[in-house]
Amino acid sequence: MFKRLVAFFVAPFLALLALIFSLQSLAADEASAASAEREITQLAGADYWRQVKNGEEGYTTSTKLEHGVLINTSGQLWREIRNKWITPIGVLMILGSFAALFLFYLWAGQIKLDQELTGKKVLRWTPFERALHWYTAILFIILAITGLTLLYGKYAIKPVLGDSAWANVIMAAKVSHNYLGPLFSLGILGMLVKWLKNNFFTKVDWEWFKQGGGILPNGKHPEADFCNGGEKVWFWLLATAGVTVCLSGLFMDFPMFGQLRFEMQIANVLHAVASLGLIAASFGHIYIGTVGTEGALEGMKTGYVDETWAKQHHKIWFDRVNDEK
Repeated sequence: MFKRLVAFFVAPFLALLALIFSLQSLAADEASAASAEREITQLAGADYWRQVKNGEEGYTTSTKLEHGVLINTSGQLWREIRNKWITPIGVLMILGSFAALFLFYLWAGQIKLDQELTGKKVLRWTPFERALHWYTAILFIILAITGLTLLYGKYAIKPVLGDSAWANVIMAAKVSHNYLGPLFSLGILGMLVKWLKNNFFTKVDWEWFKQGGGILPNGKHPEADFCNGGEKVWFWLLATAGVTVCLSGLFMDFPMFGQLRFEMQIANVLHAVASLGLIAASFGHIYIGTVGTEGALEGMKTGYVDETWAKQHHKIWFDRVNDEK
């Protein structure tokens, strides 16, 4: 009987104590949570956002490069350089080059041969050399079109096609540009190795430049070796701007060697500037090799040129070929 009375009175008392301790523990947890929330609130205040805007790296469980940086501060500078300088200047360069050549053609016309064709042919380009040239030239044209689409398409193509069609166009341009770029690099390397020996400047080239390369109306046709001064200028543009395009493109194509975002932005700027300059300069090379000079395209199509053409444009080379015969 006594035990029952004790249990009857003690059990509620123990339950009350347990409830009090539970409430105290809950209050302590709530106080701790409130304190943590105040700390987070303070951290997410002005100082927190200042650190974010300054690009300071914070804590993250990721071990990759720059994963703790929420804002890439150099990205805005890259965007301004790309949109406010490179994009408009590139348009001026390309349109200016095309317009200048068009006006020159209207004024000077095509460079004609001084003598009649003899019908006798001289081998100028081997099958391998022509294959190498057309391989690189075709890739260059595709990469130029896709690259210009990536840079200017949102201004010129998107408003015409609409969002849906534009999405397909820009994706096709991006994928083809990224995958064909390394193949183009192989072509550039092959051309530089193959024709390096023919493209060192000599006194003959200085005379060629002084006489305007023979492209002026009623002008004298200067002598030239296998490559004239203009062709050598184009070769060294490929060796400088072309190599810059290839290396910067490969640097962006394969971002798995520790490249930081700032380094990728520098590569993008170099790639854009060199590419636009090379495209603008290529118009001159294409013009001279097609409509600008009578008989020039035949050599790269068939590998052979007429003796009259060889004497007029590359007399030193032609004389050496005859001597070897």
